[in-house]
Amino acid sequence: MGKKFNTSTRNILAVACLITVVVTASFLLAGNGSDADNLPDFDQDGLFDKNEIEIYKTDPARADTDGDGYEDGIEIENGFSPLEAYGVRLENADFDLDHLSDLMELNFNTDIKNPDTDGDGYEDGIEVNSGYDPLSDKPVKLLKSIEIDTGERHELDYFLDDVKLGSFLISAGLPNMPTPKGHFKIENKNPKAWSSYGLWMPYWMAIDPSGRFGIHELPIWPSGYREGEDHLGRPASHGCVRLGENAAKFLYDWAEIGTPVYIY
Repeated sequence: MGKKFNTSTRNILAVACLITVVVTASFLLAGNGSDADNLPDFDQDGLFDKNEIEIYKTDPARADTDGDGYEDGIEIENGFSPLEAYGVRLENADFDLDHLSDLMELNFNTDIKNPDTDGDGYEDGIEVNSGYDPLSDKPVKLLKSIEIDTGERHELDYFLDDVKLGSFLISAGLPNMPTPKGHFKIENKNPKAWSSYGLWMPYWMAIDPSGRFGIHELPIWPSGYREGEDHLGRPASHGCVRLGENAAKFLYDWAEIGTPVYIY
């Protein structure tokens, strides 16, 4: 994109309270449930007129903007697009065709009906996919970070600034060889690292200076056998964080050296 990289100084502790991409009424209907605000809702669809105009881009004078039989507020509350009829979910809708879903537009506070919210010549989706702020016409990089739950969820989440972009199932360390918990960062990367256990670890990303622990694809023995394909979602490793094939390559390409990693 021809933009300069600017290192963020945000504290990784903020990751613990990052916004998830799961659509909930408390997030999408924020500010719509308080009579004390004394804000008008002309069409009585459960969305304040101000929010219809500024956020959701729906018609404040029409309770059912897309004419599908469901009021705008009901659609938003249940994760459906009020601009696309026939039950299109927000995560699948892209009203302005900018390669950023309407759900992500709401999360990033971009304009659902404007493909280039900040007017810098780059579509919102291109900016987000490249790690830039879609709300600034300056080349502002947003903080990438990774959060790993080695407990019940057993998932890796990846974030851009305060927005959760997605999740992958993992296999973390077995109880007698646990994955370390705490704050780390990606120290180095290797597309095909060799393990002292005698197998390959594709898309290796070390998360401690010693290089003992890392994130990598399901390991491959010299015979070509891939280990642990049926272990994702539960502990199985010697302490590393394993990812499936497509997930590992994606994260390897997405995360730069220095990306903060929080494991709990």
